[in-house]
Amino acid sequence: MRTNKGLYRMAPDLSEVRFLTVAEVAEMMRVSNMTVYRLVHSGELPAVRFGRSFRIPESAVATAITTPIADVG
Repeated sequence: MRTNKGLYRMAPDLSEVRFLTVAEVAEMMRVSNMTVYRLVHSGELPAVRFGRSFRIPESAVATAITTPIADVG
């Protein structure tokens, strides 16, 4: 379930979801940690907040990587 800014509320069955850290996502996407934080805060990349840190569902990263970017020009 999504809340504002693309953050997820806990769903009933999270046992099959694999969460990644911001650093792991940054490495996979070949961007900086700050870029991942910007994507999370803008709502472009869904995330769950655990304490003071964010965790991003692996499926959300896969979707973000495979989604085509609009052709500009």
